[in-house]
Amino acid sequence: MTNHAVMPALNQSLSPNSIYNRKTRVADSVLLVLIYLCALISILVLIGIMGYVFVRGIPYISLEFLTTVPSTIKGTFGIIGNIVNTLYIVVITLLIATPIGVGAAIYLNEYAKGGTIVRIIEFTTETLSGIPSIIFGLFGYVFFGTTLGLGYSILTGAFTLAIMVLPLITRTTQEALKTVPESYRAGALGIGATKWYMIRTILLPSAMPGIVTGIILAIGRIVGESAALLFTAGSGYLLPKDFFGKIFESGGTLTIQLYLCMQKAKYGEAFGIAVVLLIIVLAINGLAKFLSHKFNTEVK
Repeated sequence: MTNHAVMPALNQSLSPNSIYNRKTRVADSVLLVLIYLCALISILVLIGIMGYVFVRGIPYISLEFLTTVPSTIKGTFGIIGNIVNTLYIVVITLLIATPIGVGAAIYLNEYAKGGTIVRIIEFTTETLSGIPSIIFGLFGYVFFGTTLGLGYSILTGAFTLAIMVLPLITRTTQEALKTVPESYRAGALGIGATKWYMIRTILLPSAMPGIVTGIILAIGRIVGESAALLFTAGSGYLLPKDFFGKIFESGGTLTIQLYLCMQKAKYGEAFGIAVVLLIIVLAINGLAKFLSHKFNTEVK
C-alpha cells in the first residue's frame, strides 16, 4: 500500500480532537500577533533611544573630545581622564569580585551539601542583587571611605562596586556549573581524579561560557553605574601621574561626568559622553556573544 493510500485512512481513524484535525483558533492568531507586536515595540524603542542619542551626540565627538581633559585655561573639554578612571574601576572591581564570586559558586554547587546555611547564603545573594545602588554607595562611603580612611577614591568605589556585582558573578557561575552534566563528575572521580582536579580541569572549562558571560555582564553594570560612585569615587577628571597612586585619588567615571554635564546644562557634551557609553556597552555585549560562542565551540 502506498503512502497516498495510507494517509487518508490514517486521517479517518484519527479522533476529531487530534492535532491533525484541529483548526487554528482566532485567539491563537491574536496572541501571536500581539507577541510579534511587543517584540517590534521593544526593537523600535531601542532604535529610537540610540538614534536620538547618536544624532544629538555625534557632532560633539572629536579627537580633542576623546584625548583631552577639561581645562578652563586652554578652553578644552575632554573625557580621556574619565575613560582612564572607568578602566581603573572596572579592572580593580573585577580583580576583587571575580575570585570571590567564582569561589563562592564552586563551594555552593560542589562542596556544600544543602541545608539551612546554603539556603541562607543563596537568599542573601539574591537580596544583595536587589538592593538599590544608592544604598551601596552610602555603605561604601561610611565603611570604606570614613571608617577605613580611604576617602573619595577609586579604591573606595571599586570596593563598593565589588559588593554590588558579587551576586551577579556568583549566581551566573553557579548556574553555569549546574549545566555541566553529572556524568562528567562521575567519570572523572571514577578514574581516580581528586575533586579539586576534576573541578579545575573539567567543570570550570565546561562552564567557562557562562562564567565569562557573567563577568562581562558585571563589566556592563560597572561601566553604567553612577549613584554608588557619587558617594565613593568622587568626580576627579585628571590623568594619573602615578599609576598605583591613582587608586587612592578621586576619580570620576564617564557616567559621573555625564551627570555633572547635565547638572551644568552642558547637554551637547552630555550626549557626546552618552554616545561613548553606548558604544562601550555595544562592544561589551558583542564581546560576550563572541567569547560565549568561542568557548562553546572549543568545549564541543
